[in-house]
Amino acid sequence: MGPCVFIIFSFLLLFLETTTTNQSEAPGGGGGGKVVIRKCYNKERQALLHFKSHLQDSYDSDHLTTWRADEHDCCKWRGVKCNNQTGRVIKLEIRNYNLEGEIISRSLPNLCFLNHLDLSVNFLYGNIPTFIGSMTRLRYLDLSLNVFNGTVPRSIGLLTELRYLDLSINSLYGTIPLEFGNLTNLQVLYLSNVGSCRVENLEWLSRLSQLEALALDGISLAKQNHWVDVIMSLWKLSLVGLSGCELSQVIYPYSSSFLNSSSSSIVYLYLQNNNLTSSMNHWLFLLTNNNLSTLDLSGNMLDGIPKYIGSLCNLTYLYLNNISAIIEFPVFLNNLSRCTSLPLQWLDASHSQFAGPPSYKIQTLTNLTHLEMSSCNLGPSFPKWIQTLKNLVYLDISNNGISYTIPMEIWDMWPSQLICMNLSSNNISGKAPDLSLNFYNNSVIDLSSNGFYGQISNVSSAVASLNLSRNKFYGGISFLCQIVHGLLEFLDLSYNFLSGQIPDCLWHFKELKVLNLGHNNLSGRLPPSIGSLIQLEVLDLHKNGLFGELPLSIKNCTNLTTLILGANKFSSNVPVWIGEKLSWLYVLILRSNIFFGTIPLQLCQLQKLQILDLSMNHLHGTIPSCLDNLMSMVQKGLLPTQNVHSYSIEWYYSGGGLYDFQDDEYVDHAMIEWQGDEHEFFRNMGLLKSIDLSSNNLTGQIPYEITNLYQLISLNLSNNALLGEIPLTIGQMKQLETLDLSRNNLSGEMPLSMSGMSFLNHLDVSYNNLSGRIPSSTQLQSFPPSTYDGNTRLCGPPLTKKCTGDEESEPTSVNGKSGGDGEDIDEVWGCFKDWVYVTIMVFIANLQRKAVTEGVHSNIPMTEGVSTGGEAARENTDRGQRHRHRIFLPRSPPPSAASSGPTIRA
Repeated sequence: MGPCVFIIFSFLLLFLETTTTNQSEAPGGGGGGKVVIRKCYNKERQALLHFKSHLQDSYDSDHLTTWRADEHDCCKWRGVKCNNQTGRVIKLEIRNYNLEGEIISRSLPNLCFLNHLDLSVNFLYGNIPTFIGSMTRLRYLDLSLNVFNGTVPRSIGLLTELRYLDLSINSLYGTIPLEFGNLTNLQVLYLSNVGSCRVENLEWLSRLSQLEALALDGISLAKQNHWVDVIMSLWKLSLVGLSGCELSQVIYPYSSSFLNSSSSSIVYLYLQNNNLTSSMNHWLFLLTNNNLSTLDLSGNMLDGIPKYIGSLCNLTYLYLNNISAIIEFPVFLNNLSRCTSLPLQWLDASHSQFAGPPSYKIQTLTNLTHLEMSSCNLGPSFPKWIQTLKNLVYLDISNNGISYTIPMEIWDMWPSQLICMNLSSNNISGKAPDLSLNFYNNSVIDLSSNGFYGQISNVSSAVASLNLSRNKFYGGISFLCQIVHGLLEFLDLSYNFLSGQIPDCLWHFKELKVLNLGHNNLSGRLPPSIGSLIQLEVLDLHKNGLFGELPLSIKNCTNLTTLILGANKFSSNVPVWIGEKLSWLYVLILRSNIFFGTIPLQLCQLQKLQILDLSMNHLHGTIPSCLDNLMSMVQKGLLPTQNVHSYSIEWYYSGGGLYDFQDDEYVDHAMIEWQGDEHEFFRNMGLLKSIDLSSNNLTGQIPYEITNLYQLISLNLSNNALLGEIPLTIGQMKQLETLDLSRNNLSGEMPLSMSGMSFLNHLDVSYNNLSGRIPSSTQLQSFPPSTYDGNTRLCGPPLTKKCTGDEESEPTSVNGKSGGDGEDIDEVWGCFKDWVYVTIMVFIANLQRKAVTEGVHSNIPMTEGVSTGGEAARENTDRGQRHRHRIFLPRSPPPSAASSGPTIRA
């Protein structure tokens, strides 16, 4: 064999070996009945593993468990799709995987054939990498709903094959690059709430002639004259989202040359929150056409709707909520009914004010299926014109000041038809209605915060969400045993006068996520069937007469995030299985019961716990030193959410989820002990991080480890028998606003480090055995002397008792005379306090200057656009979810802020 033949033969063997390592055979094809399916290439597998190595799963959801080095075929990995013939990775979709971290790995461009990249709904932060511009085969790129910061990379303009680009809901800033004008194949561009970005020149947009959907919500167009011309030039455009774009500030929104231009192609038009007045009618007319099906003018300053809106005879969805001016109801209806047959199905006018009675024109809205008019001042009588709307499936007239009874026929006039009935937050009176007739599968009933009374009896088995809280219902709750189809996901019967036992028939509520029976007169033991609520996330039984041990079966409710059992008569050791099995808990309130024994060390395993209240029980022993394992109290961040719900701009703009009950907002409320009083937290509970172990029989020293809970806002260890000194490192708990160590046996001096606790607004160390000088700080001297009562050996301001070594002789006045009168003493004391204040302010200023020079500023609120890793991601995710909760299950308004009320910083 000649040398050339040998070399060629060797290369041929090498080629065959390489080929066979990237392919396998599967039955079903021609040529012997088998089809060749290639496995992924090793280079691409390594690229994916390198990409994964810089990310972590925020909630241990194990979405990327298949991405393993020992699994050689990456085409089988979750979220990865390969071309069956070439084995090349062409699609990477890891949406909603709870991934946290930065995209610092430069391995992604090694996926040379990737055309679809979806990293949305995660906790990715840092800059969007500029190397993304080298992935030139991409046709689909979605980075929305993350916490990316920095500027939008100009290199994205190199992705000329892109058809879909979504950067919405991030924390980006700067200008939208002019290079976006190079994306001439783009069909969908979503930059909604991308951050604090601006547009310097909108001309680049006119080059995107293939564009069909555009969302620039939250990007200022205040300086973009003739922006209407640009929109009109995009003849394929069907969806336009320009909410919050400061359109009212544009001086010349359109040019005269477009007055006689061809009609718009827009079908979905969203212009809410632009402070628009009726002066916008001229250019709005240019953007509308007879194909328009959805129009959103919410949150503007209109004094009505333009007459020509009533001539849009295909208008199906109309949103006019939060209109600031008073709308004349008869004129409003007249303008809506200019078509022979108006197909309007969806009318949302919530939080707008209407005046005058409705005219007979209301009868022309016969296709109307969705009526949302909460907070529209429709009371005090029930608006009987609603009874003319025979096709309704969704009715929300909550918070309208309706104070009389409602017609009995209202409860059966939409038989098996309603998906939602929301009459909450009125003052409607009357006997418990029959809730068994009107409702369709997975429906929502909200009658909360009214004056309904009587026994609850007939409830449809089709109901998914039932809220009867804050009424005057009484009697038992055996009706639950009649709801047999298992569709119920949300049940709130709190704040009534219900009595008797909880029936042992909960086993069929397999989908129940929220169960609130708090603030009633229920008694007896918890039924064993409560453990069959395997989807349960919130269990609130606060303030009843329940007693006995907690059923062991509750440990099966492993999805619990909130467990509130306070103000009952439960008696047993605190179950160890709470810490071992309920790993998702972030609220645990067992206060005011008869729990005894020691605090189980297993509670330290609850790394997501943010609110722990074991106060007013019979616990003894020491405080566990392992409490610094409660990582949510150590690290910044909002409360965890198990399931970050799927979200997309198309879904949001199409009104998605409005029928879909959600419990995420609901868990953001609880009764919590705060500065000596019980407060009901309605909002921002996810920012509260609190430990209350007060009023027990705890002994031993305060473990120094507890001072590692850097993000703790409230700590109450009062009314125990604790010994020893206050930990010297307590000053590192700089976020503390409330600290109560009163009525213990603490001794020694107050640590000097406490002078740095600048957020402290409630302190009580009274009735201990503390001694020495009270440390000097703006905070510690601002509290009343009663803060330090019962510590006879404490001295120094604000106490009148002087410390050893202080000048005890009468001070000399400025004129050299003895300061024997009170005025001179007050003057010297005032000077001393001024000196203390100036000294402390200089000290703090030096600390802050040092922090800035080191690039660290721990007290910068996230709302100012500074994101430090994944902690702000949860805020962003929460912001994304708030888009879902358009106005669904309104809660009673929180009590007005009082000086003694809770203060939560963003």
